[in-house]
Amino acid sequence: KKNYITFINFLFLLPALASMRISKFASFSFFFHMLFIYLLSPENSQVVETCSASSDCGPGFYCGHCPGIGRTQSVCTRGQATVVTSIVNGLPFNKYSWIMTHNSFSIMDAPFLNGIQRLTFYNQEDTVTNQLRNGVRGLMLDMYDFQNDIWLCHSFQGQCFNFTAFQPAINTLKEVEAFLTENPTEIVTVIIEDYVHAPKALINLFINAGLDKYWFPVSDMPKRGEDWPTIMQMVQANHRLLVFTSDASKEAEEGIAYQWRYMVENESGDSGLRHGSCPRRKESNPLNSRSASLFLQNYFPTYPVEAESCKENSAPLANMVNTCYKTAGNVLPNFIAVNFYMRSDGGGVFDIVDRINGHTLCGCSTVTACQAGAPFGSCKNISVPITSPVTNTPGSFNGYVQFSIKSASPVHSPNRSLFLLFYFLLTAVLLQFR
Repeated sequence: KKNYITFINFLFLLPALASMRISKFASFSFFFHMLFIYLLSPENSQVVETCSASSDCGPGFYCGHCPGIGRTQSVCTRGQATVVTSIVNGLPFNKYSWIMTHNSFSIMDAPFLNGIQRLTFYNQEDTVTNQLRNGVRGLMLDMYDFQNDIWLCHSFQGQCFNFTAFQPAINTLKEVEAFLTENPTEIVTVIIEDYVHAPKALINLFINAGLDKYWFPVSDMPKRGEDWPTIMQMVQANHRLLVFTSDASKEAEEGIAYQWRYMVENESGDSGLRHGSCPRRKESNPLNSRSASLFLQNYFPTYPVEAESCKENSAPLANMVNTCYKTAGNVLPNFIAVNFYMRSDGGGVFDIVDRINGHTLCGCSTVTACQAGAPFGSCKNISVPITSPVTNTPGSFNGYVQFSIKSASPVHSPNRSLFLLFYFLLTAVLLQFR
């Protein structure tokens, strides 16, 4: 009976999910502006080949399909990012663009560690370790006080419940620690939606996970929009973990940077997906503000639908990058946060980030055309788009995600109409028994 009441209470609180924080972030000449729009236009999407298994595709690709655009034939789809710092590593951190996963911990098929059936939305499909290996460099984590510990929960109203909990946060942070230890030239950014109230609990969590040795000190972060240290400087100092919190008090009390002092961010959820509009998040300064040198661009719907994400992460995302670029005063995002990051109609967020980095770092159509040490605009003569990303061994694609027609169906993530229809029908039935 207790679990039944909890389930019903959850259903009645579902509308609050629409208004909760779901998200979890140089000027150029007119010529470069138009060139950038051209490079990210849908007409330049990657040409893909049909396949029946990942072994049919090249390195860094898997065999998948895109039901969101009506495609049932599987094609070779990009699943790994270019190791951009292996090409250009001498520029400030804020000149680069990175893939970020929204609710990185909210993983489909994650085990029920507390033995309770989970009732929440899911945003990703593979482990945080695999996300990092495939090139994700930004993680959005929702942290709550729960069971006398700090847990990762996809919840609402600032409270974690047994049916919204995933796992103790230290488990995921230890994955981050292992990755940074195994990859001594990589930098990871963590953004915390912070509902932890126990004094010093959050900073102690990172210390207990062994991450304090990689900590980028908040005292060294630029606070007035200046450039960050270069990638090489951060690696040499071993300041390879950037952590931001949504709780402003944690900066003075625990030395954890308050997110919106250092970055601007557009609105998340459905309001951030409207064509031709890129509104700022209410906590953020205007996107064209020069008071912060990092820009986080969110692009994911309020209600995640697995089967639709391949469409969202393709041409619509590229179009929104163009829109936000103009809204931000011709500034490109440093982080692009998405759901189901590996899903696309071919190149997806991987190609988009390559093009942004190429445009920003060396003035080329893609970062793989950059030449280390060459003047800006000196580009390799390669075809666009590329057929395979630049990889290294620690970050190579390991085939963990092998999508099938069944797994790409919206079984785990019902679309919004059916979800709301179920909610209202159940409400009507329950009212009959009042």
